[in-house]
Order: sequence, then structure tokens, then C-alpha cells
Amino acid sequence: MSFRDKTAVVAGAGGGMGLNIANDLIDAGASVAMADVKPEPDGIRSEQGRHVYFQGDLTEEAFVRNAVHRTAEEFGGVDYLVNTTGVLWFDRDLSFSTMDLSVWDEVFRINLKSFVLTARCVVPEMKKRGGGAMVHFSTIDALRADTRPQDAYAASKAAVIRLSKSIAIQFAAARIRSNVILPGPVLSPMQARWQGKEAVQAAVATGIPLGRLGTTQDQSNACCFLLSDEASFITGTELVVDGGLTAQ
Repeated sequence: MSFRDKTAVVAGAGGGMGLNIANDLIDAGASVAMADVKPEPDGIRSEQGRHVYFQGDLTEEAFVRNAVHRTAEEFGGVDYLVNTTGVLWFDRDLSFSTMDLSVWDEVFRINLKSFVLTARCVVPEMKKRGGGAMVHFSTIDALRADTRPQDAYAASKAAVIRLSKSIAIQFAAARIRSNVILPGPVLSPMQARWQGKEAVQAAVATGIPLGRLGTTQDQSNACCFLLSDEASFITGTELVVDGGLTAQ
């Protein structure tokens, strides 16, 4: 897939899936604006395409609007948006019945409001280009409950699915597509609790039909497909990338 002469905004690109996706888009020839609250990471590949990095709070509208505006000025427009921003706080995000509701509010602010802000800021730029595509990252936890819940995380990510459908229908006439990826267990910085624990990783993998944990590359492959012209008739839907876990 080629993304030459295209521009993407990748939110949450300071590591993990966001960084992997940004690098793959750069390798495919895209100009990529990367945004995250974290500092610019090492390992950004820029041999095939161009990139710019914005460090700031993606829940602050002024920051998001400025980053999108500068991206459009620098690269001539915006064609794609990828939303990977998210937090999963195992120690604080628990049952809705007992958790501190300030944690609930903060999780929703990061996991959902940031997606709203990036989408509303890029839509006018995509309209100028005659269309565009968005991919928003949710989770398979949005589809099911758990006896050990992270209720704010799961509920906010379920809301991402509904938001994406609304974007898809509202802006279909403007040729703007919007889809969601629902990852299963993935070895990424969000799951730092598994790093270096081979026995734990193996135990989790036994419950996955394909017999392994997912990688950030698995998610990037799916994301780049949904952004590409090969997916030009796909909008308003979800792609589960979980090794078959939710199918069993």
C-alpha cells in the first residue's frame, strides 16, 4: 500500500501502536504529524516520508487545533486520522460501584474526549481534500464484561465505537470514512505488566485460538488497510484483531 503524497495525523504516537503505525505510514511515503503528551520517541523512521512531532495534551482543544492547523500548513492538508490515545489504569480503574469517580472522568477525558477533538479538527481539512479516512482504536473489552473490571476503560472504549459510527454517517457524503479497530491482548507499553514475564505471556496466549499474543505490527497492518484505498467501501464498522479470542 502506498500513501505517497498523503498526510496523516497519528494521535498517541509517542510509543506502542501509535509509533508503529506512524513509522509504517512514513515508510509508505506519507507525511505524518505525530502527537502525544510524551516526548518525541527514538526510532522514528523518516527515510521515505516526512514527519513532525507535537508534544502536548490531546484533551486540550487549543493544542489539538494548533497541531492540525500547523500540519495542514506544513504538508498541504490532512487525509488520514489515527486515534490510538488511551490509558488503562489497573490500580485505579476498577468497578464503577467502588472506584473514585474522578478517575472515571479522567479516563473518559483521555480515551474519548481526545478522539472527539482530533476528529472535529480534521474534518474541515479532510473536506478541503475531497475526503479522508479515520481509524480509531477501541478494545475487545468494549464488547464484554469481566469479573475483574476496568469499567471506565471499557465504557469509554465502547463509546469510541458509537462515535466512529456517527462520524461515518454524518460525513459519508463528504467521502470521509471512519472505522474502529478492536485489539485483543497485545504486547505493548500499555501491557507493561507482561514485559519480561514469559510464563505470564505464555499463559495468556493459551487462551487465544491462534496461540500467541498480538503485536503492535498486527494492529498497524489492520490500520493501514482501513486507511488505504483498498478499503474505500468500508466505513462505520469494526475490525476485531484478536487472534480469534472473541470468536470462541
